Amino acid sequence: MTDSTDAKMDKIVALAKRRGFVFSGSELYGGFVGSYDYGPYGVELANNLKAAWWQAIVNEEANVVGLDSAIVTHPKVWEASGHVGGFSDPLVECKECNTRSRADHLLESIEVSADEKMTVEEINQVFDEHRDSLTCPKCGQKNFGQVSQFNLLAQTNLGNFSEDWTKEPTYLRGETAQGIYINYKNVLDTTRVKVPFGIAQIGKAFRNEIAPRQYIFRKREFEQMELQMFVDPDSEMEVYEKWKEKRMQYYLDLGFKAENLRWHEHENLVFYAKAAFDIEYNYPFGFKEMEGVHARGNYDLSQHQEYSGVSMEYTDPYTNKKFVPHVVETSVGLDRTFLAVMTEFYDEDELGGDTRVVMRFPKKLAPIKVAVFPLLRNKPQLVEKAQEVFAMLSKHMRTEYDDNGNVGKRYRRQDEIGTPACVTIDFDTLGEENPDHKDTVTVRDRDTGEQERVAIAELIERLK
Repeated sequence: MTDSTDAKMDKIVALAKRRGFVFSGSELYGGFVGSYDYGPYGVELANNLKAAWWQAIVNEEANVVGLDSAIVTHPKVWEASGHVGGFSDPLVECKECNTRSRADHLLESIEVSADEKMTVEEINQVFDEHRDSLTCPKCGQKNFGQVSQFNLLAQTNLGNFSEDWTKEPTYLRGETAQGIYINYKNVLDTTRVKVPFGIAQIGKAFRNEIAPRQYIFRKREFEQMELQMFVDPDSEMEVYEKWKEKRMQYYLDLGFKAENLRWHEHENLVFYAKAAFDIEYNYPFGFKEMEGVHARGNYDLSQHQEYSGVSMEYTDPYTNKKFVPHVVETSVGLDRTFLAVMTEFYDEDELGGDTRVVMRFPKKLAPIKVAVFPLLRNKPQLVEKAQEVFAMLSKHMRTEYDDNGNVGKRYRRQDEIGTPACVTIDFDTLGEENPDHKDTVTVRDRDTGEQERVAIAELIERLK
């Protein structure tokens, strides 16, 4: 595609709404900034993305197990992790209209980088150097105050009913990783795993973003897919390199083009990290982070050891070596992956002399695997046979029954939601026009538009 950035993004957003992939959150009440709902096809695609990740991370790895930890935890968890004291965004307020904006986003708009590890003093210095070029996105004025930090943890009074609960607030989790760290010993003590081993989790996280933007790329409520590998300090970098290779290959195996993926090395590492790279994808708005792969040292377990008073030390059963395991992490946003998949596999081509939009999802990701059509909805024999075929296929794969409109329109609708195959029950199926075709159906391929007759008895294996 050769669309401009805005045009391509507009097409993806429009398709996502039109075909029931993504809806604006609370749209009935005018919307809620930074909130989106996955519609009927969106939830199928999201579930398939989670299943593909789980297959690669848990099912295909001998030393990785799963977890589903609580969204709300003891407040000390977030003190130990450093989120209460250091999990913040740099904000600046327009003195003309009182709109708050993220200072790093304003600087990005004029192609000036403000690294996430910079102190508020350092960001203020950069901001002051470029004040004359920065304008408020709401009123267009250039009258800003000083940059200050805004904590991203979302507070909740869940389970705390005292009048002054803000003195010791609880939080919606800012990431899923902490739930893994605080269950490290539980998993170690109750399963057959030994270091090195990993714990994987998929779950919701929350960040009090002041200015969510770029559609579902940056949300206040989002879903993470994370793996934390607990390793011997001496093998940390070896494990890290292995997972870097695996994670990039994962996207290539899904069908992503290599030119749309790249590595980005963090320039300013936090003090405890040994290495940090991001896998960036070429979104309609440019290359941005999709997944992070990090060598985190033993900071996480050491912090929880200090704050809880519980030892996180591991004794190697073969060598008796004692150590607090180091962590190699891979963390990817489901929503960012979803947007990358919508971008990567969106296509427009000509078929039968007409221009069409087609989502060329890999079959394992396609929301619907096959659609079943009766040629005519007002012919009982066709409808009955189509319903029989639907009942047969739906036991084996996600199947949709569609009798709305003429067959050509149904094909286009299924192309737009990325259905790999459409099965049409016609008069030949009944043996009325061609006895040789009795109990066969027409199978139409999404990508080529080609059609073939397939016996109903062979349909399941052919589609698989």
